Amino acid sequence: MNEVTKPHCDQEYYDMLEKLQALDFTLVELNLYLDTHPGDLAALQQFNQLALERRHLAEHFQHLYGPLQNFGHSFSRYPWEWVNVPWPWQV
Repeated sequence: MNEVTKPHCDQEYYDMLEKLQALDFTLVELNLYLDTHPGDLAALQQFNQLALERRHLAEHFQHLYGPLQNFGHSFSRYPWEWVNVPWPWQV
């Protein structure tokens, strides 16, 4: 049986990816909360601040490591980068 080998990425790759996942989780939770508490200004401010932080971190990550999403949600440099980054199940 062949083992799936993980591609080699530096520690910053994993640290940034983990931070993005944590931000995504928090944004989903805040989104759900705000669906039922639309007048909570503090939660809305936190959502907007984290959404901006996530956008900046994602842009920086993609500049260093390539696209996070395909199908037009992320830009690619030449040559086509999507095939060069680790697939989600490889990380």
